[in-house]
Amino acid sequence: MIEIRKAKLAVIGLGFVGLPLSVTLAEKGFHVYGIDVDKNKVSALNNMTSYIDDISHSRVRNVIKENLFYPTVDFDVIKDADAIIVCVPTPLTSYKTPDLTYVINAGMEISKRLKRNQLVVLESSTFPGTTKEILLPILEKKSLKAGEDFFLAYSPERIDPGNKAYDMSKIPKVIGGVTENCKDAAYHLYSEIYDHVVPVSSTEAAELTKLLENIYRFINISFINEMAVLSDQLKVNIWEVIDAAATKPYGFSPFYPGPGIGGHCIPVDPLYLQWKLQQYEESSDFIKLSDSMNERMVQYIVNRTKDLLLHSKNFTSSNILLYGVTYKKDVADTRDSTAVEILEKFKKEGASISYHDPFVPELKVGDQLFKSVELDEMLKHRIDCVVILTDHSQIPLNLLIEHADIVFDTRNVTKDIIDRSKIVRLGGGENL
Repeated sequence: MIEIRKAKLAVIGLGFVGLPLSVTLAEKGFHVYGIDVDKNKVSALNNMTSYIDDISHSRVRNVIKENLFYPTVDFDVIKDADAIIVCVPTPLTSYKTPDLTYVINAGMEISKRLKRNQLVVLESSTFPGTTKEILLPILEKKSLKAGEDFFLAYSPERIDPGNKAYDMSKIPKVIGGVTENCKDAAYHLYSEIYDHVVPVSSTEAAELTKLLENIYRFINISFINEMAVLSDQLKVNIWEVIDAAATKPYGFSPFYPGPGIGGHCIPVDPLYLQWKLQQYEESSDFIKLSDSMNERMVQYIVNRTKDLLLHSKNFTSSNILLYGVTYKKDVADTRDSTAVEILEKFKKEGASISYHDPFVPELKVGDQLFKSVELDEMLKHRIDCVVILTDHSQIPLNLLIEHADIVFDTRNVTKDIIDRSKIVRLGGGENL
């Protein structure tokens, strides 16, 4: 059993999950090896520079100076670790099927160095069965047996980029082991990290827990996006309707429209489950419909913009400014951002397109590099339409409204603007 606090931990993958976890563990007094194949990330960290907004440079600097955090590209440090936590990406392929390349590669690197009594925990979001069906056989190749010679568990990450309201250690942590001994070993370690640990009966239950959390949001956001589209047809303000419905003290949870669902989990995780269900000749109709709705939203935003411009000038000669390209407010994260898809569609359809995002100085779309324009300079020229795609906190609404002929607001950030003569909201039921 791991002797807590004297334990050395290895975290594989120093992205939006692995780096915050590594720093938090080091701040709690653990000696943490942070492993990543990206030399640039490791170099930045060793220069005491963070590349993730949620982790300040000072936090990185403090744990490195205290010799508690060791960023490296060398997997051999696994040999010295008591526990290895895997936080690697689990993206989709171009066919919208699971891509477990990073998990498999991490497993193979661990297997080469795995020793008795080590604990391995997978935290990457994935389909039920991944830990037992994919990772376990890789780790048992050296004739070591899980539950006897080493311990294997799954614990879904619950990172919410940009959310300052919850300290990582305060968020309840779900764990499941491939055996009871594995679950006990993981519980023993994680109880020292998190205030509340929630053991479940199996790794499959823990894996499905993460998917259920995100599928719940995926379906409800997709549903409310559809309601926004329908509300435009009905000439009813969906934002007003949601606020009114939210006054009911039971039986209703508000979700809000937007230009589609992006990010590292919500649009991806449901399709992991859908793929797994196909092995049983089953399918989730809710996931299928929600995925279809999410794809439709991108084209709807483009078509709605074209309709708004139709009364003034030809779409291809219009100057369109997109405000925000990240998938959520106040983060520098464009992973699976529908704002990027919208920019690409505008570009393909011949519009004169530019963007401003205070968190993303430049953006590669296809073979073209876009740079975030300075608003003061951009707004010297005629702007036919500003499309607000991300509701960053510091959005200069008055400036945008003053210099644009039309403001298409997909996030309801203009709700308190009194003069609405230039403003159209997604789901607002408004016409210019």
